[in-house]
Amino acid sequence: MSDATLTSPVGRPEKRSVMIYSRYERFWHWSQAVLIFVLALSGFGLHGTHGLVDFRTAVQVHSYAAIALIVLWIFTTFWHFTTGQWRQYLPKLSSLPAVIRFYAWGILTGAPHPYHKSLKRKQNALQSLAYLSFMVIIGPALWSSGIVYLTYPLWAEAAIGTIGLPAVAFVHTAAAFLMVTFVMIHVYMTTTGETPTHYVATMITGYETIELTAAEAAYLEEEEREKPRF
Repeated sequence: MSDATLTSPVGRPEKRSVMIYSRYERFWHWSQAVLIFVLALSGFGLHGTHGLVDFRTAVQVHSYAAIALIVLWIFTTFWHFTTGQWRQYLPKLSSLPAVIRFYAWGILTGAPHPYHKSLKRKQNALQSLAYLSFMVIIGPALWSSGIVYLTYPLWAEAAIGTIGLPAVAFVHTAAAFLMVTFVMIHVYMTTTGETPTHYVATMITGYETIELTAAEAAYLEEEEREKPRF
């Protein structure tokens, strides 16, 4: 930690490289990314889009990866609520128009980003809205329809005379394409930082250079002093 922390004027923000993404956040992010990739690849295999693996293997891989992702989401949901990190997904709608204007044309003209990360708010309004949709709409639609699909033998008789399995398959496939679209946009957005790899590096190391108020700097200084030394 820099001595400038203690001498900075009260209320004046200073820039410092601090860890804003915890180990669990990074583990969750990259584990989820791998599982989504496996699910997409095996899912396209099930639909006959490619022949990299046979149908039976694709079913097994898809099923196991789906179960792993559901377990990961359960633990991550628990983590979000116990740590209070769920608040990160509540978008500040008043700043949404400025962020949209930036990505629509400001980024093409070299305009400065209207949003700056902080300890309390890691995501801009558009990111928060996108992640909120991912967490409460796309994700649940995927795993709920997937579970219903996997348990079809248990409710097959009750579905006789109804649209049944085709409807479930449609919801699952539609949610899967929304997921793939989200991932593609997400990958593109990672290239819009200070360098094309800036955001990726941040999610690997957990560190980002952000502005800190004097109070936040003092809090981090105290937290650093209280860490056990081995």
